[in-house]
Amino acid sequence: MFSLEIVTLARLLVDEARERSLRIVTAESCTGGLVAGAICQVSGASDVFERGFVTYSNRAKQELLGVPGDLIADLGAVSEPVARMMAEGALENSNAHISVAITGVAGPLGGTPMKPVGTVHIATARTNHGLMHRQEFFEFEDRVGIQYAAVQSALQMLRDRMT
Repeated sequence: MFSLEIVTLARLLVDEARERSLRIVTAESCTGGLVAGAICQVSGASDVFERGFVTYSNRAKQELLGVPGDLIADLGAVSEPVARMMAEGALENSNAHISVAITGVAGPLGGTPMKPVGTVHIATARTNHGLMHRQEFFEFEDRVGIQYAAVQSALQMLRDRMT
């Protein structure tokens, strides 16, 4: 299901989180739970994976993660502030120590000149360590390519936040 590179990143992430006694939560939109799925594919992930939120709709982002509706209305769901709020909301609504949030345009529809297909915002939050954000642009010819590239980037960001 996942590439060797994604499985390896997930395995390293689980091992590093276990060593540091950190619990992980995910908040996903355009990846639809694939980051959580990659983590849970690793044997022993239950030691560190707390929960995952798949908040594909704007309403779900509001109800489950506390993202303000006016923020989504003003900036769109695919934006840095929304990704940051998703990461914060995931931490606040879980018993985890570190979160990752993804929102983006996986295509092939939905792109605009300002937010073309392949635009993805990823944010991580860690208790008492603040937030980090990265905007990516993945150039793949299909939706799945963009989604898997976002998963790989999210797993690496989580690993980077472990230290």
